[in-house]
Amino acid sequence: MAVKIRLARRGRKKMAIYDVVIADARAPRDGRFIEKIGTYNPNTNPASININNERALQWLLNGAQPTDTVKAMLSYRGVMLKKHLQIGVVKGAITQEQADAKFEAWLQEKETKIAGKVESIGKAKEAARQKALDAETAKNQARLDAIKAREDEAKAAAAAAEAEAAAENAPEEAAPEASAEGDEAQA
Repeated sequence: MAVKIRLARRGRKKMAIYDVVIADARAPRDGRFIEKIGTYNPNTNPASININNERALQWLLNGAQPTDTVKAMLSYRGVMLKKHLQIGVVKGAITQEQADAKFEAWLQEKETKIAGKVESIGKAKEAARQKALDAETAKNQARLDAIKAREDEAKAAAAAAEAEAAAENAPEEAAPEASAEGDEAQA
């Protein structure tokens, strides 16, 4: 019986979540499996990979064949490196302590890279948020300036209308006096 380490899909439409399972190669993708060893969520950034590394290593050493996607995930988690080092220990090329030291050094480097990626994603999100906030502030200020300009125009128009009305009223009051003086002069 050929045994595969592969993904089994679950989750809703366009929001898939996968189980990492050990299954017979002849079983359907979402069908019967031997053991579930983890989950994979590609919807997060970076993708969430939760695998029982010890069980995966045991199955790999027993001959289970991972699919391409699962092999990439196992490499990402260090299971493939650990298998490689364990084979070296079995063959006598290196000691178990050397293998453990190499794996720990690799694991520290990998964790640093992952933390750096998460930090850069967080900074990029914060920068985008700040840029959007600045754009919104500028847009609101432009709106306030436009409203203030309209109010100033309205006040200027009202002042001009008052001055014009005052100018019209003033000559009418002055005109009767002038006409009374003109009448006296004529008489």
